[in-house]
Amino acid sequence: MFSNYVAECLGNYVYRLIDPRNGETFYVGKGRGNRVFQHITAELKLDDDEDEISAKLTRIREIRRANLDILHVIHRHAIPDEAVFEVEAAVMDCFPGLTNIQGGVRSGENGPMHSSEIIDRFELPELSPKTGHKLILININRVGESDRNIYSQVRFAWRIDEAKAKTSDYILAMERGVCIGVFVAEEWNQATPENFPEFAEVAAEAIAAAPEKPLRWGFKGQEAPQNIQQLYFRKRAARDDLKHYRYPIRYWGY
Repeated sequence: MFSNYVAECLGNYVYRLIDPRNGETFYVGKGRGNRVFQHITAELKLDDDEDEISAKLTRIREIRRANLDILHVIHRHAIPDEAVFEVEAAVMDCFPGLTNIQGGVRSGENGPMHSSEIIDRFELPELSPKTGHKLILININRVGESDRNIYSQVRFAWRIDEAKAKTSDYILAMERGVCIGVFVAEEWNQATPENFPEFAEVAAEAIAAAPEKPLRWGFKGQEAPQNIQQLYFRKRAARDDLKHYRYPIRYWGY
């Protein structure tokens, strides 16, 4: 533990917890005083028969049961109050696979991006919501470059406002604030194995995992006409709207 004098000298700091078995950083946090050591204290208070233990505390328990000590690293100290959240987020972005429940502040809109994504973010023309169309913007993480992959991801399956979905004009597939696909929904249906046999396994698993929750929805459709594509495709959200792009679904024009 830090003495009062050491804690005073440290001020605000950002720290990492490292697994000595493989050298992996598994948690990043910020704090003052002895915050960096309090995760172990929390772990000691757990009972062996507890059902719900966070990934972080599970990792800590595994390390302790191996008779090893977690490595506590102060990554940066004496950080001004106004900068500590940004420093924490930047460090978190450097270590994928962390056990943190929440991501760093603004990591979504200001986090790591390829240089081409940075250029798109600032140089593509802005996407206008004032076209008179009712639009549904759905955020996806593209797994491939083909239109088929984009369509498959954007069409299934979402917790969505049924009335808005069925009166929408177009669905925009968004990736990190940029429109990468424009589609017309010919019909919306509940995301069941019967309605979407091509996604039957995924639909069945989702229903089984949360039987008490309302069913998700999906659509069957096609690419929008070329004149509509020209309005939206490869255009970006306005800068003051970028902070919202991490939300799964947004509605424009309703």
